Amino acid sequence: MSKVSVFWFRRDLRLHDNAGLYHALKSGYPVLPVFIFDREILDKLEDKKDRRVSFIHQAIHDLQNQLRQSGSSLLVKYGSPSEVFPALLEEYDVETIFLNHDYEPYALERDEMVQEFVRSEGVDFRTYKDQAIFEKNEVLSGAGSPYTVFTPYSRKWKEKLNTFYLKSYPNEKYFSNFLQTEPFIIPALEEMGFEKLTENFSPRIVEENLILHYQEQRNFPAIEGTTRLSVHLRFGTVSIRELAEKALRLSETWLNELIWRDFYFSILFHFPQVGKGEAFKREYDRITWRNNPEEFELWCEGKTGYPIVDAGMRELNATGFMHNRVRMITASFLTKHLLIDWRWGEAYFAQKLIDFDLSANNGGWQWASGSGCDAAPYFRVFNPTLQTEKFDKNMEYIRKWVPELNTSSYPQPMVDHNFARKRVLEVYQSGLGKKE
Repeated sequence: MSKVSVFWFRRDLRLHDNAGLYHALKSGYPVLPVFIFDREILDKLEDKKDRRVSFIHQAIHDLQNQLRQSGSSLLVKYGSPSEVFPALLEEYDVETIFLNHDYEPYALERDEMVQEFVRSEGVDFRTYKDQAIFEKNEVLSGAGSPYTVFTPYSRKWKEKLNTFYLKSYPNEKYFSNFLQTEPFIIPALEEMGFEKLTENFSPRIVEENLILHYQEQRNFPAIEGTTRLSVHLRFGTVSIRELAEKALRLSETWLNELIWRDFYFSILFHFPQVGKGEAFKREYDRITWRNNPEEFELWCEGKTGYPIVDAGMRELNATGFMHNRVRMITASFLTKHLLIDWRWGEAYFAQKLIDFDLSANNGGWQWASGSGCDAAPYFRVFNPTLQTEKFDKNMEYIRKWVPELNTSSYPQPMVDHNFARKRVLEVYQSGLGKKE
């Protein structure tokens, strides 16, 4: 049996400009590409029409089609990594397993478990940076400590950046090093208990003109002012290096959005407790939340009586996407107007968002509630009416998602804004020991 290298795809579902795959292809051994539909993750998903699973399934088929052009094939398994890798080492004489870093708590535990097992079998295990420009301890303060405020972090990030960090890996040169094999069969979604969706998840072509005008258009949910690339960044169907290079040329505002990703990865790495349900600012765990389940359900369904909030929640429920400005408004409403624990909202977004990313989702929710690093101050309470006047003045976005607006079937506001603002300030001041 001839030796092979294995490349394990996870959050990097592309052949182009893929760091770990590049090193695998240059390893001197034929490369067997592998993807695992991980039961440890999938079995916890209640929605069997989960868009993320369909997105991944389509991306896997796209990878397979590309690999077939090189005479190779993607080995796709459905199971737990703890079962898949022992079977893989039985079937193949594996020299090294290559992969890219992941930063989430489950991923770290999984990778450590796999690494311990394969090394005990005499197989090397090598991981690389791919989904971030800077990670872990690469951007630290002068004192060597992690930044917890975005602005100085982004300043240091930009100082450190040079063309080396944006250089693409020339994987295409080495495609002949993929293991030549007959096609492997990809498990159908139905075999894994999921329903196939008809949506097309292929990466959209982002016009440079959109990025050039990103700063002035990004806050208006009724227009195509954002790239909608977040899901492709989440699953690695696009290269962060190529996007950062484009941002550097075209829009500092868009570049800052990419830096926020690295910032939240850094926070999760240095403060892993935030990924396990703890407030970044521990004193915020003293807040007495109302946590009314009926009110939470109305928020989830988009029936709060605040049109901009309801439009956002309905867009999320219908499409798996919500415009970023509206994410801030809906999150502020849940935590500040209804005094419902940010963790409830975080979990709901985690269930529904196709671009769900633990670090960014947690960062956004803790920002909205005031409990996070670099968060909105506790006394900032978004006024949904004023937000509508600023960002959806002609009600185009709202009318799309709330067609019954101004009819008897649309509910009255579930809470008065001024009353809610006064209430939340009192509760926060009491919990945080603040004086008026």
